[in-house]
Amino acid sequence: MENQNSETLFSVKSQEEITRKGNPAKPQGTEGVQMLRRMNESHGAVTQWALTFLKADGTDQILDIGCGGGAALKRLSALVPDGRFTGIDYSPVSVSLAKETNAEEIRRGITQILEASVEKLPFADESFDKVITVESFYFWPDPAENLKEVFRVLKTNGAFLLIADVYQKDGLGKETMKNIARYHMFNPTPEQFRELFEAAGFARTEIYTKEGTDWICVRGERK
Repeated sequence: MENQNSETLFSVKSQEEITRKGNPAKPQGTEGVQMLRRMNESHGAVTQWALTFLKADGTDQILDIGCGGGAALKRLSALVPDGRFTGIDYSPVSVSLAKETNAEEIRRGITQILEASVEKLPFADESFDKVITVESFYFWPDPAENLKEVFRVLKTNGAFLLIADVYQKDGLGKETMKNIARYHMFNPTPEQFRELFEAAGFARTEIYTKEGTDWICVRGERK
């Protein structure tokens, strides 16, 4: 038992070191690749839950902002069979791994992945039916202004889905609070999310949380 506990502690410390060196805000280096591969797995459950609120049509044009290791794009291509998908990330490491994860979809011409920032999306007004972001909003440089940029590229009657596995509320664990501080994560309350979305122009904002978790999904509609 002592050896098992020591191995578990070593594993936890190793993962913390990988995350610190990999930099969740902008993945970098070998540790960034390791971290992204882990996140492709660990973010699966919250992403699958939240995508039930997307209300996608089969031919939607969908943008994933901060696409990370590309797992959400892969999931979207299965969920929306005749859709077209674009991922952006400002980390070259993320872009490379996302392309690897979605190599078949890129080959088929249904997915493209670009290096770009939410600060200035390289798309015309009203380009996408749906936009999502998974576990990246914490690190957006200017959330209020960046949401306006998301709104700009959404088509009329389009929707933006923000997915996160933590939001500000009473009772967050000490380790969670430590990580929020350590990585300078922007972590609003549900009401603050609503205010941000309304200020960006979204006509309707729906907020979903999952009992027994710290998960949140915020859905904004452009009318």
